[in-house]
Amino acid sequence: MEFLYFLESLRNPVLDFLFSVITVCGEETIFMAVGMIFFWCVNKHQGYYLFCVGFFGTVLNQFLKMAFRIPRPWVKDPNFTIVESAKEAATGYSFPSGHTQTSVGLFGGIAVQNRNRILRGIMIALCVLVPLSRLYLGVHTPLDVGVSIGIALILIFVAYPIFRRAEQNPRVMYAVMLVLTAMVTAFLIFVSCYSFPAEVYGADQVHNLQSAQKNAYTLLGCMIGLILLYTVERKWIRFDTHAVWWAQILKVSIGLVLVLAVKEVLRAPLDTLFGGHLIARSVRYCCVVITGGVLWPLSFRFFAKLR
Repeated sequence: MEFLYFLESLRNPVLDFLFSVITVCGEETIFMAVGMIFFWCVNKHQGYYLFCVGFFGTVLNQFLKMAFRIPRPWVKDPNFTIVESAKEAATGYSFPSGHTQTSVGLFGGIAVQNRNRILRGIMIALCVLVPLSRLYLGVHTPLDVGVSIGIALILIFVAYPIFRRAEQNPRVMYAVMLVLTAMVTAFLIFVSCYSFPAEVYGADQVHNLQSAQKNAYTLLGCMIGLILLYTVERKWIRFDTHAVWWAQILKVSIGLVLVLAVKEVLRAPLDTLFGGHLIARSVRYCCVVITGGVLWPLSFRFFAKLR
């Protein structure tokens, strides 16, 4: 807490705004957008690598949150204040940091797979700045951030040689995805069936459990979608990522709008169809993955022909 109080003493409107912008790079939407850009325009296997590292990290992160159930810094110490705009995205328990996990896994994974020095420098800078933003904004402690960085780095370097093999051997890719799906299923069972201490079900803490359950259903939908995507794309679509630079920008712009539209448009009807049950999130995110990985790539031959 001493370090957080030190950062609190440095706060000013300019830094508040700067770190509020930087911290967005650790959010779900950025992860999905960057992952899809690499999947669509750079290299499909890099996309699979980034998605799977991110999903592995998120499962481990969410499990640790519910296993240790450490409150946020301002809850532990009522005298400590945070940058108020950061509270909305600070859902769930504090340990470990989800934004840090996502950003280091994503940007670190890009840095490992690409030799361009400028790109690597930018990615490494983001691996430092996003975790620092979580500390500056006051929503995590150094322990929360440090453990997430450690987990992300381990996943990045352990997964890298596995995914190099998976490029040539689909069985390896299926094995990775099935293990990950089993982990997600186990986490879903854990947060749905485990009898947590009574305080978890109290008015002040129940939202933490609900957040974990939402994430579990989200991850399950993403994994089902990823398995279907990999199978269909490998056997029938086999799209090429290459296109002229302006066609790539057009491809990404339209594709991201389409994916985000599917994500939002399906929310209300699926919630109604499933009576508000969280299974609607699984179906919705499965549809999002299928849209981005199967349906939209059907248009890529058109973009490849543009000159």
